[in-house]
Amino acid sequence: MKLLLTAFEPFGGETVNAAWEAVNLLPDRLGALEIIKRTVPTEFDRSIACVTAAVEAVCPDAVLCVGQAGGRAALTPERIAVNLRDARIPDNGGFQPQDEPVVPGGPAAYFSTLPVKAMAQAIQAAGLPGEVSNTAGLYVCNNLMYGLLHFLAGTRRNIPGGFLHVPLTDAQAAAREKPTPGLPLKDIARGLTAAISAIFP
Repeated sequence: MKLLLTAFEPFGGETVNAAWEAVNLLPDRLGALEIIKRTVPTEFDRSIACVTAAVEAVCPDAVLCVGQAGGRAALTPERIAVNLRDARIPDNGGFQPQDEPVVPGGPAAYFSTLPVKAMAQAIQAAGLPGEVSNTAGLYVCNNLMYGLLHFLAGTRRNIPGGFLHVPLTDAQAAAREKPTPGLPLKDIARGLTAAISAIFP
């Protein structure tokens, strides 16, 4: 069994991204499961192209994309992605779409095909904050989740896919001017491991 696990590069002036730092801590295997990791550009169009190309190359049994959500205190599997780009800040390529669809003419939304409730429960069972989120925002994270699910729906290969947001690391949170939630990096990685265990029970 193979899991394609992706995470974004730093963005918005940050020098690290909690998602990639945590993904990078995970081993390449968890029992019989092979974990194939890819870093993804924090850019609207390139992120989708990067991940869909990786799906074609790797032929995974599931895809989990991970992103950083400053301000969140829990690891949050995302339930839904909407067909909308509305960026508060430019992406790393300088693109800042406003009120644009991810896929012109595409469905209004896609639901995750991963077991999001079981993932949140597994994170909680590991002693960490976890909950299902009903909004992936309107930035590159939602964009990638929608683009991935649109692509997977078109392949008809029945590969489940979805997205999970993680909080800032405690080091990142401590550097913010305003009080911001954060978790130790090892705990974020442990939460991801728990979530993965729910995808491949």
